[in-house]
Amino acid sequence: MRLFVAVYEERSFTAAAERESATQSGVSQHIRKIEDRFNVRLFTRGNGAVTPTPAGDSYYRHCIEVLRSNEAASRALMTFSAGLDGEITVGLMPTVTRCAMAPALARFMDRHPNVVVRVTEAYSALLTQQVRAGELDFAIVPAFAETVGLKSRLLVQTPEILVSSGHLDVPHLAPIRLSDLGAIKVILPSWQNTRRSRLETYFSSNGVKVDRLLELDAMLGTLDLVANTDWVTILPGVMMANDIVSRGFCVNPLADPPLETDLVLIEPARQPLSPAAHEFLDVLEEEAQRLNALWKA
Repeated sequence: MRLFVAVYEERSFTAAAERESATQSGVSQHIRKIEDRFNVRLFTRGNGAVTPTPAGDSYYRHCIEVLRSNEAASRALMTFSAGLDGEITVGLMPTVTRCAMAPALARFMDRHPNVVVRVTEAYSALLTQQVRAGELDFAIVPAFAETVGLKSRLLVQTPEILVSSGHLDVPHLAPIRLSDLGAIKVILPSWQNTRRSRLETYFSSNGVKVDRLLELDAMLGTLDLVANTDWVTILPGVMMANDIVSRGFCVNPLADPPLETDLVLIEPARQPLSPAAHEFLDVLEEEAQRLNALWKA
């Protein structure tokens, strides 16, 4: 088709051959094969002139559409030629999905467009089971003691933050001592979440008074309830970093004493991360560290 189009546009077998880096006899032979196959004349030849027939005109219009589509398809493939390929499945808690996941995922997909990424959002107990079973390449969860079948390491240590609608009359970002607030209405995760026991211990050890306690394992529902009522919650700083500037919520680091949560990477002990999973982890860790550093600025 390319040789035919070249002859059609150049009106010359010699010029078409030069354009396509072919020989004149080779170009003529290819055109003759097309004509013989369909028993139709594409060009009239005489007195040094090459003139398309009506069949040649029709074939040209179809050929340029095919060649254009072929070029578009080739260019589309070229966009996937850079970077890694494969498939990865990652488990993340809302702690990571709210602020860190989207920018990390966008950067990763730009670098590695041929990698299929699947993200499962769940709480630590379920994610741990799925990693141990080999259903996830890795997950990020709060630190815990049980490590059978798992390989783990610290990803980021992030401060715990009081999140409210601003009704407490405490300046945005000011460190806060919970015992100074009086009795609070607080939303906490269930006991399946590793953070629950640490928060309960913190409350009892530091004289925090709880008026009412609501147990929710629904992060969107938790944030919506906090935004529209006088309920408060306590969440990891890496999750609420965007609110430092946006002020979607009033956020206050816990103080006297502060409380921090270790977020750890867990992966199956019996198999190493694939190159694609390792690369995505690096980008995700970099984004989590960037967000967490905002609390120290």
